[in-house]
Amino acid sequence: MSVDAPAHRQPATGAETQTPRARQRSALGWIAIVAGLIAVGIVGASVVGGGEWSQREALDPESAAPDGTRALAHILADQGIDVRIVRSHDQAAASLQGTEATLVLPDAPALSDDAISALTAPAADVVLIDPRSRTLRLIADGAGAVGVADDALVEPQCSVPEAQRAGPIRPRTVFAGTDAAQCYPAAGGYGLLVRETVRSDTPGTQRVSAVDGAALFTNEYLADDGNAALALGLMGRHPTLVWYVPSVADTDLDPLNPSLGELTPPWVSPVIALALTAAVAAALWRGIRFGPLVAERLPVTVRGEETTRGRAHLYAQSGDTAHAALLLRHGTRVRIARLLGLSGASSAAEVADALATLSVSSREEARTALDGPPPASRRDLDDLYDRLRRLEAAARAALHPERNDR
Repeated sequence: MSVDAPAHRQPATGAETQTPRARQRSALGWIAIVAGLIAVGIVGASVVGGGEWSQREALDPESAAPDGTRALAHILADQGIDVRIVRSHDQAAASLQGTEATLVLPDAPALSDDAISALTAPAADVVLIDPRSRTLRLIADGAGAVGVADDALVEPQCSVPEAQRAGPIRPRTVFAGTDAAQCYPAAGGYGLLVRETVRSDTPGTQRVSAVDGAALFTNEYLADDGNAALALGLMGRHPTLVWYVPSVADTDLDPLNPSLGELTPPWVSPVIALALTAAVAAALWRGIRFGPLVAERLPVTVRGEETTRGRAHLYAQSGDTAHAALLLRHGTRVRIARLLGLSGASSAAEVADALATLSVSSREEARTALDGPPPASRRDLDDLYDRLRRLEAAARAALHPERNDR
């Protein structure tokens, strides 16, 4: 009689043994990894973009941010001034040609000395709203910033008509220079410099004004004091206003030191990003999950009384009577304060006054016991302990006399 042997079963593969719930968890894990990488990219892009936007908003006539100057640009346009906002020095130079115009010039570190001199040469008026040392040296005949004024109103005290009409302001950065009208004296300098020179290439004069526009002409401060009137007076002298907004991209300087990104091949950055992504995915895939917390029994349980006695023996061995007295006084003061309805943080003087009010003890005696000089010996410490105990007992007896009658 033949018996059919059971067929030998092949071992199941990993894909066959994986349950639907496990496959779902695996898919959710990969989705979480991809979502995390996307979130990191979005946050990085927003941080970089936010920094660039913050730099763009500073003194920008098209920015409504607190440090922008869009309000001033609109007011000038409402006064009939042709406000031309340019973001290229070539475009600014072209707008200044053939007309009596005012050039508003912030700090332009991306332009060379020759470019700044060529840009300002055809302007009838130049208003420096963010004067730096190099710009002042090139245009204002060596003037410079000398300090920062405090937040106080300052009168013009000069003969410049625009400053006299504007009245007092609160300058921040102050300047000093030779051969220039100086207004708003403060902190050893002046909040406004106005210098007129005869132009060599064209007939007439050129007027250069230096003022800290970030503290006076921005949207945040324009409505304060005489800031708006001073800005309109300095920038509205001619029917055309060319407002140059510098940027890092608008430069005539040759890059002397190429950056690391310019030196590396274009395929390096994608490879690095791919390697980081693979490393994060492998770490999450092979990471070991922590198990549940394991409760551990302490080997010894020490009662509070034993701890107190142990500390007392340490104080006795060290002979630190001052520290022991401090602890005794603190404990007695807290207990008496709570007994009298005071806060546990009440001082010794407050507790002594309350005890004197209850006629438990004189104010001087209670104050000496609770906050007197430290004992010099063990006998003095014992005497202090007896006084504190009697003082606390007297306070309890005064507040709860019925307990003493029992």
